[in-house]
Amino acid sequence: MAEKKVSLPAKLINGGVAGLVGVTCVFPIDLAKTRLQNQQGARVYSGMLDCLAKTIKMEGYFGMYRGAAVNLTLVTPEKAIKLAANDVFRQKLSKDGKLPLWGEILAGCGAGTCQVVVTTPMEMLKIQLQDAGRLAAQRTVAASAAGSTPSLVASKAAQPGTNAPPRSSATRITLELLKTRGLRGLYKGAGATLMRDVPFSMIYFPLFANLNAVGRTEDRHSNPQERAPFLQSFVAGCAAGSVAAVAVTPLDVIKTRLQTLQKGEGEDSYRGIIDCTQRILKREGPAAFLKGATCRALVIAPLFGIAQGVYFLGIGEHVLGLLG
Repeated sequence: MAEKKVSLPAKLINGGVAGLVGVTCVFPIDLAKTRLQNQQGARVYSGMLDCLAKTIKMEGYFGMYRGAAVNLTLVTPEKAIKLAANDVFRQKLSKDGKLPLWGEILAGCGAGTCQVVVTTPMEMLKIQLQDAGRLAAQRTVAASAAGSTPSLVASKAAQPGTNAPPRSSATRITLELLKTRGLRGLYKGAGATLMRDVPFSMIYFPLFANLNAVGRTEDRHSNPQERAPFLQSFVAGCAAGSVAAVAVTPLDVIKTRLQTLQKGEGEDSYRGIIDCTQRILKREGPAAFLKGATCRALVIAPLFGIAQGVYFLGIGEHVLGLLG
């Protein structure tokens, strides 16, 4: 059976739609993950559910979606690049309609590398917006522990329904970074992002392709996703995503710490990947590298399940067909 040629515009549309749907569904858990990973000093949250409950209480329901705008804006090109690049690399590396395991891993590596150009600035901006509420809550905890009157910011943060903590915007952060650090400022932590996303893609895509081909023995490695039913694509995406997410959590912790510009009282700043790794080990122990692992699995599993399900529904092909 001849392999269907990849339509890049259709794959870009599919990836973009998939990313928008997925992020909208799981963003609050991603916010909890960022805040839990950044906790070093005063313990504000005891876990994911506690973090979400306190976020709603102190910042309102929409506090759980702080940073969602920038993520929704940039997740379309990010997911589109990731999924489309993997398809293209798989097609290029296939021989006689078959793709060996090393080809699947190499295709995933290429996809992960390509997406970093969009992922790094997106993560930089998202993390600053997501973590602002944790820093304000930490000041409240520290002030209460000291027996002093909380600051104006902290007082507002503790009152439900107020507009505190003071809100920044992705535009303001972007302009400030460009003014003070140039374009490099938006790409702070690019090395750590690459270290996380390349191994993730090398694990995720081959695992997904093989899970997605279960029950279909003929032409197993050619392009199994084309013939997979929606439910199988969804389940395969969830399973592969959760495994890959947990596997690279230590790298995600390092990336998050490096990209967080504002630190709470008593929290470390880092000079690079090695310095960050050494300081976390020394001050917090090996368990700190698994902070947010459950949240990551709960975010990535449905995110990629939804992404693969929507992606392989072929929305892009339908849209292009309607446009003639």
